[in-house]
Amino acid sequence: MSASTETIASRFDTAARRYGTRPFLRVLPETAGIYGIAAGDLSYAAARERVDARAADYRAAGYGPGVRVGLLLLNRPDFVLQFLALNAVGASIVPINPDLRAAELEYLIDHSEMAAAVVVPERIADLQAAGTTVGAALAVTGPAEAPAPLDLERSEVALGPETEAAVLYTSGTTGKPKGCVLTNRYFLHAGDWYVGLGGLCDLGQGEAVMLTPLPLAHMNALACSVMGMISAGGCLVMLDRFHPRSWWDSVRLSGATCLHYLGVMPAILMQAEPADTNRDHTVRFGFGAGVGPQLHAAFEARFGFPLIESWAMTEVGVGGCITANREPRKIGSSCFGKPGPEVEVRIVTESGAGAGVDEPGELLVRRAGPDPAYGFFRDYLKDAAATADVWRGGWFHTGDVVRADADGDLHFVDRKKNVIRRSGENIAALEVEEVLKQYADIDAAAVAPVQDPIRGEEVFACVTLKIEADTAARAEIALALQAWCLQRLAYYKAPGYIAFVEALPLTSTNKVQRGELKALAQRLEAAGDCHDLRRGKRRAA
Repeated sequence: MSASTETIASRFDTAARRYGTRPFLRVLPETAGIYGIAAGDLSYAAARERVDARAADYRAAGYGPGVRVGLLLLNRPDFVLQFLALNAVGASIVPINPDLRAAELEYLIDHSEMAAAVVVPERIADLQAAGTTVGAALAVTGPAEAPAPLDLERSEVALGPETEAAVLYTSGTTGKPKGCVLTNRYFLHAGDWYVGLGGLCDLGQGEAVMLTPLPLAHMNALACSVMGMISAGGCLVMLDRFHPRSWWDSVRLSGATCLHYLGVMPAILMQAEPADTNRDHTVRFGFGAGVGPQLHAAFEARFGFPLIESWAMTEVGVGGCITANREPRKIGSSCFGKPGPEVEVRIVTESGAGAGVDEPGELLVRRAGPDPAYGFFRDYLKDAAATADVWRGGWFHTGDVVRADADGDLHFVDRKKNVIRRSGENIAALEVEEVLKQYADIDAAAVAPVQDPIRGEEVFACVTLKIEADTAARAEIALALQAWCLQRLAYYKAPGYIAFVEALPLTSTNKVQRGELKALAQRLEAAGDCHDLRRGKRRAA
């Protein structure tokens, strides 16, 4: 396949011809039971037949370049097969986080201008209602249904690496998620990168079995896991989510040689008592980010495989990824390695000056060579100003604070952005605040992160009331306020703590002083002067 015409679908087609009867997707019995689908393996050849048939249906129904299709299919094999079929005809997908609710779905549909959506049956009505609310002519179907015909003018366009393949929405500091436009090159490069990573992350060819509980609506699973396995001829095992109690059973039954993790997972797994079966598996490495420094070495010693810490974000893809896949990994220091020759980095202080050794500063990255955005996102959909801002000065400004040691290894410190990261999900403070302030009794509201030993960070809301309320009344308001948020936001965005305060820390121009707010939240949480509502945050059935 010529480099000038290769797409995600054509790479899969090449892999299917090469690996034929080898397993491509594996569904474990537990996952099959949860989703109500068949357990077992789907070979590359069988998957190719399904993809080709679906692509023919899409082509006949008028789908092609310029068409965006929402996918709300959880971590089912259908998600991957629909993605490949739509890519084959040149259409772009918009992965939909299944935790999103009405207001969030309405925004996504309207902003992305998706023409159709393929949705699990139990959520079809939700997507139809959201489309109706924003006046979108959205065709919503289930994965087993024929594609809804599109009455759109289509012109023949040559497909290739620069063709749009997906729009992934990621939380930022503006209150509304930004749509990251990702091309075929973004995904192809992710596959090439993973295959060539080597060191402790050697996938091999035609032998890897990758287990991931991470959502296909995020770039880690969709770009790294899916494209890594296609490019290496490996088998992908997707769980519906992380189940601590059955995790090691899944690891063993899957035959996993590698797995993907978030920092919350090792923290939970280490809470279990050591067992004789802790090393009864075939895992060679885990790949992820955010493992607690104090748990890193202990986890590896107990379970017998390295946790490879890496840094990336949706916007940079793996074009600017930095990974500690070779020794020494400096375990226990939040080290994610040093950039290879293909990635250039700068660390700058608040003044814009270069940071010294071990001096924290914002991480700036770009690709070495003539194309500084190679492997990165194309742009923010409909937001040229935000795209230009993150690329100011010819460097991508990550918003992450890191430090470089004397050896050039990078260590994660904190996030400069006004984003709360809970269990791997990015939560924009302004988005939560907008919902809080719509509640009738609330005068003002602001949220900040507080540390959580399991989830990394938790959402802490400081609110002022319009009414007088005693202790009992405030407890009732806190519960009602969380319920209000749970009806309007994904469950993980709702406040886990609510504190009633006399006033918020504000600047002279009435903007929230984020640093002061964070410190206030930490003091209130430490003193117990707040309502602990973490038990109320549950994923909807």
